[in-house]
Amino acid sequence: MKYLSEYRNLEATKKILDEIHKITTREWNIMEICGGQTHSLVKNGILELLPKKIKMIHGPGCPVCVTPASLIDKAIELLNQGVIVCSFGDMIRVPGSKKSLLEAKTHGGDLRILYSPIEAVSVAKENPDKEVVFFAVGFETTAPANALSVLLAKKEAVLNFSILASQVLVPPAMEAILEDKFCTIDVFLAAGHVCAIMGIQEYYPLVSKFKIPIIVTGFEPLDLVQGIYMAVKQLENGKYKLENQYVRIVKEHGNKLAIEAIQKVFEVGKREWRGIGEIPNSGYVIKSAYKKFDAAVKFNIQHNKETKNNACIAGEILKGIKKPIECNQFAKTCKPANPLGAPMVSSEGACAAYYHFSTNLND
Repeated sequence: MKYLSEYRNLEATKKILDEIHKITTREWNIMEICGGQTHSLVKNGILELLPKKIKMIHGPGCPVCVTPASLIDKAIELLNQGVIVCSFGDMIRVPGSKKSLLEAKTHGGDLRILYSPIEAVSVAKENPDKEVVFFAVGFETTAPANALSVLLAKKEAVLNFSILASQVLVPPAMEAILEDKFCTIDVFLAAGHVCAIMGIQEYYPLVSKFKIPIIVTGFEPLDLVQGIYMAVKQLENGKYKLENQYVRIVKEHGNKLAIEAIQKVFEVGKREWRGIGEIPNSGYVIKSAYKKFDAAVKFNIQHNKETKNNACIAGEILKGIKKPIECNQFAKTCKPANPLGAPMVSSEGACAAYYHFSTNLND
């Protein structure tokens, strides 16, 4: 296949769905780790077309959703101090403990929505009398660009530029989910875009340790049903191994140049995940050699522990313990226009996907 449209082919997708029905004899819990996968499953009605014995569980793979409210509060503090804060658009409406970045902007904060952290370096060069901070949020997919922005700022001596990093890593989160006492996951669909950067080497230890299949998939309907078919086939035959459905994009060892850029600027450290808590070795932190470009160091930002909003079950949704429609606030007090938690405001959040596309909403 050469064209994206072929991965949206209804007839081809239906054939594989029929095969899934033929081989499914038991109940299986499949977690798709990425919010993009969740969005595609819900939007394309795949959840309703799968056998009733297959339960898709939505994972924490939405970086916007897992960014701690406390870190958003810190970005708002910077705005209030007169710092120019730059961000991708998907972060600006995510609620902190009291307000969002967008709400802080309405009170006079200089918030700028950019498409690349490299643009933020240009903003800093254009405003030499101001501090400029890029809110560097994301999984391994955004880490190369964020690293390159730091390398560029150092090369050009743009010392009024820094990044507020909330870079999180997928494999440690998967391990934390598997170690949770409430975990019922039988197989993972791993995120193809993350593996396109990092390769698939990090998943072999998880397969071996937990004796669980992991299938790397893309995001189109055919990608996902192929991945589910590969997963069910393994489960029904008592197998557990790592398979790559997304072979047109994902290579065994990933993108060498991207990994080199990441390793120059970042090292692995602990991270706080919204709704989940602290996970050891689950994120990138800026190396001491680049501390001049670390906003947490420059502005003495302390990473506080999360405070839980008892009205929001985002943590249980992110862990796959509950689905959006099991929340008492879903589509009632919690809607995209007034989100209680990040899974509702993020375009890749499970709650937003169910709100916009699911036919099984609570009235």
